Amino acid sequence: MAKILSIETGTDICSVALAENGELISLRESGSDRPAHANKLGQYIDEVLRENDMDADELDAVAVGGGPGSYTGLRIGVSTAKGMCYALGRPLIAVDSLQALANIAMEEYEAGIVEIDDPSRTLLAPMIDARRMEVYTRLFDTALMPQGETCAHVLTAESFSDVFAAGRELLVFGNGASKCLDVLPRARFARVSSSARGLVSLAETAFRANDFVDVAYYEPYYLKDFVVTQSKRNVLSV
Repeated sequence: MAKILSIETGTDICSVALAENGELISLRESGSDRPAHANKLGQYIDEVLRENDMDADELDAVAVGGGPGSYTGLRIGVSTAKGMCYALGRPLIAVDSLQALANIAMEEYEAGIVEIDDPSRTLLAPMIDARRMEVYTRLFDTALMPQGETCAHVLTAESFSDVFAAGRELLVFGNGASKCLDVLPRARFARVSSSARGLVSLAETAFRANDFVDVAYYEPYYLKDFVVTQSKRNVLSV
């Protein structure tokens, strides 16, 4: 029975989940108040292990949300996961953060929390904030099969017009989805947030298939280059 620790730090939420045989047994996560992930992550890992009387060397693998998402957040999560795998000699599993977010939406639909009128006609649009009116997104059907490529998409009134023209429904969620409220009135909005619990079943499937990434060379999917900006307050006038 595989024991897998999952880490998701690609958004403003820092989250750690512990699962056994694909079932969530412990979860720790922050609110959406932009905590210092570097400080919280180690604490959460320690707490979920202690809660279950486990040592880290009892883990069979470590899974991490591989993006897209916050550059700094992804680096913190991936570097921590890689460090644990190096130290423990365990495999590393990388999970698409958008698919993990879509996985949560479907779990909450099955629990009666999220409303979907007709799953056969609905497309899922998980959205991770990418600043201004831009989001990282990818469409999935309700079986979590991708229906396009991951992209950085600038939301306008014409966004996803082909989906609506085909008579399909669009469910938008994630920390970038609120940007759709004014520009896409035909879309349905759901309050679903990124969490390590979305990685659990996907990581278990990957573990059983021996679908691991190279601990030495794996890098998260940033999608966009990191841009360093200089604060105007630090610029001296001449």
